[in-house]
Parts: sequence; structure tokens; C-alpha cells
Amino acid sequence: MPTTRATAEEPEETQEPEQAAEREPAPAREQAEGRSAVRSLLRLWPYVRPVRARLSVAAFVAIIASCVGLFIPLVLKWMVDGPVADRDPAGVWLGALYLLLLGLTEALLFGLRRWLVARPLAGVEASMRADLYRHLQRLPVAFHDRWASGQLLSRGTTDLMLLRMFLAFPLTFLLVNAVTIVVGVIIMLIQDWTLGLVILGPAVPVIVTCVVFEKKYATVARLAQDQVGDLTTVVEESVLGIRIIKGFGRHRSQARAFRELSRTLRGTELRKARLLSAIWGIIVTLPELAIGAALVLGVVQVADGVLSAGTLVAFLSTALALRWPVDSIGFLLAMSQEAATATERYFEVMDEKPESSTVVAAGSRAAGAMGVPPLERSREWGRVGAAAPHSEQRPLRDSSTGQMGGLRFHDVTFRYPDAAPDTAPTLDHVDLHIHPGESMALVGATGSGKTTLTALVPRLHEVTSGRITLDGQDITEMPRESLRALVSVAFEEPTLFSATVGENVLMGAHPDAGEPELNRALAIAQAEFTHALPQGTATQVGEQGLSLSGGQRQRLALARAVVGRPRFLVLDDPLSALDVHTEAAVEAALRRVLAETTALIVAHRPSTVLLADRVALLSGGRIAAVGTHHELLRTNAEYAHLMSGTEEDER
Repeated sequence: MPTTRATAEEPEETQEPEQAAEREPAPAREQAEGRSAVRSLLRLWPYVRPVRARLSVAAFVAIIASCVGLFIPLVLKWMVDGPVADRDPAGVWLGALYLLLLGLTEALLFGLRRWLVARPLAGVEASMRADLYRHLQRLPVAFHDRWASGQLLSRGTTDLMLLRMFLAFPLTFLLVNAVTIVVGVIIMLIQDWTLGLVILGPAVPVIVTCVVFEKKYATVARLAQDQVGDLTTVVEESVLGIRIIKGFGRHRSQARAFRELSRTLRGTELRKARLLSAIWGIIVTLPELAIGAALVLGVVQVADGVLSAGTLVAFLSTALALRWPVDSIGFLLAMSQEAATATERYFEVMDEKPESSTVVAAGSRAAGAMGVPPLERSREWGRVGAAAPHSEQRPLRDSSTGQMGGLRFHDVTFRYPDAAPDTAPTLDHVDLHIHPGESMALVGATGSGKTTLTALVPRLHEVTSGRITLDGQDITEMPRESLRALVSVAFEEPTLFSATVGENVLMGAHPDAGEPELNRALAIAQAEFTHALPQGTATQVGEQGLSLSGGQRQRLALARAVVGRPRFLVLDDPLSALDVHTEAAVEAALRRVLAETTALIVAHRPSTVLLADRVALLSGGRIAAVGTHHELLRTNAEYAHLMSGTEEDER
């Protein structure tokens, strides 16, 4: 035990590089090694282009300010060789005035540069963040299933902050410092070319060091940013799951897990620090040695009368003025690499293909076959569902029979995108028809695919093969906005937002909905408890609605589903968290709603099943039987077994 404890608490300075390398994701490592930082950063141009004029002016001002600073050594040369040598106090004071004016001018110009870039770069960051959020809303559910929320959060916060810092400082000063170094070297060579060659001696090793540093730092910078995303995910999950952590007394294990991730990130950050210290040591040491050598050689030349004292002072002052542009190369390159990896991480999300909001070509042909031009057809879709008042909703008719088509699954097969090719599909050749105005209960064992089937109707997932039609129209031929205006969904896990009760419920209504629609929906869902809250329906429910009970959240989710009087209603076990008396009251009100809509209801209890006109049994991803509740109890052993536990309890 003592040995184990010592090992666990041992400082990791000697082990972290190896451990971090083992944990480093291979794809990220290969991407960092194979990409160009410049090519990555060029992808920012569409966001920078609107403010390019102001950034260009800011860069020009910074170059002027830096070059103004290089005039200071020339004034020193004039003072040493003139007023100082001639012992002219008036000339010395005049020279001091020149130096003061040059210093103030340099400071004011750099302040102006800062003012020029602050507002536009804040706008660039805000624009990128808004685009990221908008894009995340349009990405399919399958994307969000794959990506950890902390990784997305870190891209929208930390990475964008790094990009703003890069645009504000390194982007400008890589150019400014390069111009300053070139101008400074020219001035030194003009003053004395032999001393200038001595100063230029370290240039080659410094350039080689920068090239090597850039390649190594890119990999570590990407790894660190990915690990920040992992750490953010753990923090977010711990905050959202704090009741579970406390309820099961898992705070110590969660703290250990967080500490391990923190140590991993710490090891990566130390690797970055070691790389920075290495390049900084080389970049600082070699120029200092060159300046020392130039000083010795210059003093000898002054003693021999070959060089004036003023020229030596001006030369050394220019060399010292170039120390900052040279010394800053290391961290400017580091910040540029971090910005490049942040750009990659940002566009990894932005490059994901969003859900299409347009009608596919096949849809246009189908609309034309119905005698309605595609444009007019699109307009009619836009007038139904939550997008229009209930009185204006007009159902679509089956293109082949002219009759109302209801909700129909035509030989639907579905396999999750990340599933192995040799695994059985989640849904396999499902054929099911829910007639207009009919309610169908969907029953099946856990894992049979009920929730997946309901998610296909609003196209949260796309069918692998087959098709789903609403009133005879393939849902893939409808704009998603129109489809989701026709279909309202209540999921098994009710999700509420940090908003008021009214705002959460009216999210499912048309834009013109108000208090009457809200009160009607709350009455149907037996959610009148909201009127007793401190501010009534204007009460904030808090993050995830955790200030409410599970049954209260589920009733609000049900109210949100019915508030818009949808043409098609999909309910995933909507009453599972309700007590017996509340469930009975909700069912009584829900029957009136189901009489006005076409509904698919996932059910586990006979009381919920009895809400429906018919029942479909889903078994092994297939529809095994369809009939009424009592018919299936008599004729289907699997269905009778599923219902038997609750039936016995009721008896």
C-alpha cells in the first residue's frame, strides 16, 4: 500500500511526456503533422474580409510606430558625436526633446493600433460564434450522438478566444516584427557592415530552430486543445448529474477522474512549456552572443579611430531595439500554431454536412404529378402545422387515391450510421399504416426499436431504406421546417430549457400563439400546477428543468407537444412519470386531442395502450402483429407477456 500510494502521488515531470504521447489520439496527431498552419489560418479570410481595411490600417500604424522607434538610435548617434562631444548643453536638451517626442509618438501609434483592432475583432469572434451555434442547430442528431458536448463547448469558447487573440496580436506583429528586423538590419549595415555581419551570424540557426519548433509544437498544441474539450465535458456532465453523484456518493471517484484528466492536460502543457523554453533559450542566447561580439569588435574599432563613438552607440542601440522583435518570434509562432489548431477544430464542426432544408428533386417531380407546381407546393407546406393557425391547416391528400393518407411506413429499414456493417439493423422492413385520425400504440420489449421508429417521423434520423409518408407524401420530399410544423413530438426524457414555463410550452406553437393556447395545453397535460408557481407561467424553470419533479417536467413536455394542435402527434411513453390519478386525468383530456389528430404513441402500460384505436407490436426491429389491445391479448403470446405484469397489478 505505501508503495502504491507513493506511485500515485509521485510528481509526473519525468513520466508526463510518455504518458501524454500514449494518450494522444492518432488522428489528431497525424492531422497536426500533415497540415500547414498557413493553409489552416487562411480559412479565416471570409470572416476577416469585412474588417480587412481596418486591420490593414492597424498593421500599417504598427509598422510606422516600430520604425519610429528605430530613429531613436540615430538621434543618440547625433547627440554623442555632436552636443556631447562638443559639450553643448543646449544640444543635449534638444536631443532629449527629440527622444521624448519619438517615444510619445511610438506610444500613441501603438495605442491607436489597439483601438483600431478591438471592435472589429470582437465582431469577428461574435460572428464566428453565432455561425457555429447556428450550424450546430442544423446538424443531424447522429452528429450530436457522436460528439461530446464539452468538445463543442470548448470550440465555441476557448478556441474562438485563441483566434481573436491571434488576429489581434500575432497576425499583426509577425508582419511588424519582420519589417522592423529588416529595416533595423539595413540601418546597422549602413552604419558599419562588418558589425552588421556579426549581428547576422545567428540568423541561420535561429531559422532552423523555428522550423523544428513549429512542427513539434503543432502536435502538442492540438493535443492540449482536445484535452481541454475532454475536461470541459467532465465538468459539464458532473454539474448536470450532480444529483446522481451526490445520491450515490460518487464525488470522490468523480474527483479522481477529473484529477487524472487534469494531470494529463498538465503533462501536455508542460511539454508545450519545454518546447517554448528550448526555442526561447536559443533565440535569446544566440543574438545576445552576437551583440556581445559586436560590442567588443566595435570598441576595438573606436579605439583604433576607425569608428566613431556615436556610431557604435547607435549601432548597439539599434541591435538592442531589435531584441524584442527577435525574442518574440518564439511565442508568436506558438500562438500562431495554437490559432491554426483552433481553426482546424472550429472547421471540423463547420465542415459537417447539415440537414438539408430544401425539397429534393424527387419531391419536385411528385408535387408536379399532383398537379401543383413545385413552388406553389412549397408554399402550401409552409402554411400548415405550427407555422399557421389551426383554422388554416389543410391536410394533404394521397396523390394516388385522392384520399387522406395518414402516417405510413413503407418497408422501412434503419441502421445507425456508426453501426458495424455485419450487425442486424435496428429496424428491419417495417410496414405500418396509421390511418387519418387514428391513434396507434407502439408496444415492444426494451431495445426493440420503438424510440428509434418515432425519431424517424420528424427526420431526426434518416431511414436507411424504404420511405415514410404523411398523407401520401414522402417526408424526404418536404422541407424539414414544413415537416416539423406538421409533426409534434414528446420524448420519453422531457427536456426543458432555462426559460419560463410559458416559453417552454409555446415553443411547440405557431408564432401568434398566446395565453389561450398556453392555458389549453396546460389543462390537457394536467399542468395547472404552473399557475401556483411564484410567478405563474412566467416562472423560470431553471437549467434542464431540474427545479421541477419528473412528472411535472413530463406534463410540460406533453403540453408543448399538443399546444400547436399538430396534424401528426408522436408521443414516446408520455405518461411514464405520472402517478395513477394524474395519469387518469391526463388520459381523459388527451383522448379529446387524439380525436383531432393522427398519433403514434409508444406505450408500456395497458392504460396508455387503451388510449389508442389499434396496437402495433414491435419485436426484433419488425412489426410482429397489429390489432386492438384485446385482440392481441388473445392471439399473441409475446404481447400478452409484455402486458401481463401490469394486468396482474391492476387485477
